Amino acid sequence: MTTPATGTVRRRLTVRGTVQGVGFRPYVHRLAVDLALAGFVSNTASGVLIEVEGPPDGVLRFCDRLAQQPPPLAAVTGIGHEDLPATGTTDPFAIRPSARSTGRTQLPPDTATCADCLRELADPADRRHRHPFITCTHCGPRFTIATAMPYDRPVTTMAGFPLCTACAREYADPADRRFHAQPVACPDCGPRLRLVPAPGTGVRPARDGEALAAARALLGTGGIVAVKGVGGYHLACDATDARAVAGLRARKERGGKAFAVMCRDLGTVREIADLTEREEAVLTGPRRPIVLLRRATRPGALRLAGQVCPGSPHVGVLLPYTPVHTLLLGLAGDPPGPRVLVMTSGNRSGEPIVTDDEEALTRLAGIADAWLTHDRPIASPCDDSVLRVRPDGTEQVLRRSRGHVPRPLRLPVTVRPALAVGGDLKNAPCLGEGDLAWFGPHIGDMGDLATLEAARRAERHLLRLTGVTPELVAADRHPGYHSARWARERAAGLPVPEPVLVQHHHAHIASAMAEHGHDGTTPVIGVAFDGTGYGDDGTVWGGEVLLADYAGHRRFARLTPAPLPGGDAGVANPCRLALARLWAAGLPWDPGLPSVAACAPEELTVLRRQLERRLACVQTSSVGRLFDAVSSLVGVCHRAGYEAQAALELEAAATGAQEGDPVAYPFGLTTGPGPLDCDPAPMLRALLADQRRGTPAPVLAARFHRGLARAVAEICRRARTATGLTTVVLSGGVFANGLLEEECAALLAADGLTVLRHREVPANDGGLALGQLVVAAHTARHAPTG
Repeated sequence: MTTPATGTVRRRLTVRGTVQGVGFRPYVHRLAVDLALAGFVSNTASGVLIEVEGPPDGVLRFCDRLAQQPPPLAAVTGIGHEDLPATGTTDPFAIRPSARSTGRTQLPPDTATCADCLRELADPADRRHRHPFITCTHCGPRFTIATAMPYDRPVTTMAGFPLCTACAREYADPADRRFHAQPVACPDCGPRLRLVPAPGTGVRPARDGEALAAARALLGTGGIVAVKGVGGYHLACDATDARAVAGLRARKERGGKAFAVMCRDLGTVREIADLTEREEAVLTGPRRPIVLLRRATRPGALRLAGQVCPGSPHVGVLLPYTPVHTLLLGLAGDPPGPRVLVMTSGNRSGEPIVTDDEEALTRLAGIADAWLTHDRPIASPCDDSVLRVRPDGTEQVLRRSRGHVPRPLRLPVTVRPALAVGGDLKNAPCLGEGDLAWFGPHIGDMGDLATLEAARRAERHLLRLTGVTPELVAADRHPGYHSARWARERAAGLPVPEPVLVQHHHAHIASAMAEHGHDGTTPVIGVAFDGTGYGDDGTVWGGEVLLADYAGHRRFARLTPAPLPGGDAGVANPCRLALARLWAAGLPWDPGLPSVAACAPEELTVLRRQLERRLACVQTSSVGRLFDAVSSLVGVCHRAGYEAQAALELEAAATGAQEGDPVAYPFGLTTGPGPLDCDPAPMLRALLADQRRGTPAPVLAARFHRGLARAVAEICRRARTATGLTTVVLSGGVFANGLLEEECAALLAADGLTVLRHREVPANDGGLALGQLVVAAHTARHAPTG
């Protein structure tokens, strides 16, 4: 609305999206001042509120530039416009204090140190030279320091660090890169580092720069250091020191599971792994995830200790993403030290990551030789994200946490306020309301009370940051899941007082549908392959082809069931699973088979009696368990020390097979009154025949992968013929297997089917909660009332 006397207009803009903690208000201030406009900007519960006043052409240019050129870390999802009467004010444009209220604005994830801050960190003339907490509006912690919204320093864990005069001046200067940067600090007013040695190590306590130097020296002599990061503690050691790596593995009770490594720079990454351009871009981007890379085997490659990632052709690699990491690995001119560090979660295997300083001294005692810690509290644990880059350049996130959380996902359907608690493995809860869903950080496996409490804390933190007040809770149908019990407790007193229970594999498929913007009005052919999921018939499912939408599912095909001796406890013994599969297929236990040789005679006797009498044997259609069985049959893995070890090692073996072999082991497809049965018996017969001919294990493994992919393609062809459906979803933890996923996707696409594969949402149980959310929303929407 124009004021005739002055020729000025005033406009109110409400900006939604990731617009707090990204330097948005300083950017708006600079833009308005540059255009000589009056008015103000303020954080609000729903985003950022702006009122601008000035000449019509100036206000128009302001609105255009605001929409087209937001700050680097901002993600604008919408801008509302409203004309107001001009006030005639001549006051300069101002940044107003934020209003305290429950918000729905989108807080950005934690972001790796930016190039400008890294230059200052290494510049002896800069007052933040070697400052371990250097940050600005373009980088640094956000999610892990925020305790409430709107995002301002008083509601972050930086509230206990009053700004010194110099930092306060930068914070208040619209022309400065640290204008209203909430984590800003310097050596005079910021958090402080200290090194706390374990008793008997002979290492002296130290502070600040001396603490970093002492920690680096300790790592260089084979020590293990607990390093406090932005989202929790890591356990670090020299990745090239075999004794140090073996010691860490033993102390952490890690078994044979691979460690991730942090390299000093991109040049060091190239010395240990083969990199594509896309992998390089992901490694160096602001999220800085762990990226699974092919290990370099060329002469002269930097050799990691064998126990870093035993039995795997891949290594998980990340680059420093905090100033502490950069300084720990050394700046130019520093004394020599490790260039590659094992950087694994600060916990004992099976426990949640440690964030509390006093708790770290207790829970990591006996593992760490020293603690490199600091006095900035962590508001929420947030483990490292893990992903791989597919040959086509797309990403497949395997663990969605730091760098992603709490950025929301846009939903293709509207959901009422809800909490989905996920499953018991790779747990990650999810909140939803309207057309947005917010995943919490990766929690891990709910094997004890500590992990369950960590999940509850993560939910409370997410509630504070999103402002969602759940009206219903969704969970897995498994009656024994800790997460389902938590859901029942959480639902009490809500408008929907009982949790909505969602079948495990239906949730997997719905998760991929939601990620790809599928509104659920048309069913899909859902291929859900994993290790364990509670089936509609009370047995263990895991090899399912479902015709599914958000409303429900029908089992079109399954892997032919076989006994699972010992239930969940039997999963640690792939050799027994192999013999159970042979027994179910009517194939003999030849004494020369690797699986038979791996079992003691008395073990074979007990197992045979179990199978004949069906004692402690539940039926399972799990493809994950089939992978375990084949892994043992070809002689790769007979006893598993961690989840999916046998399957991972089978994939690694298949990756080592020579290309050009066209053989694919056949699966039988039989029809009956129930779902189509995908019978592995023909595959097993062909595999055993090849084995008797002396065919190498890698070739056997590759032919199994190829045969399973062809079986999937044939089942989907039959589903299309029967139903007319043309969209196939690939979901479940088995599709973290790159060989199988790529082969299935290629065959299905060649058949003219549309293939939906996970990208940002994990295919494994880490993505389960999103599927629970959309299925529960549909169920609640159509439930009878009154």
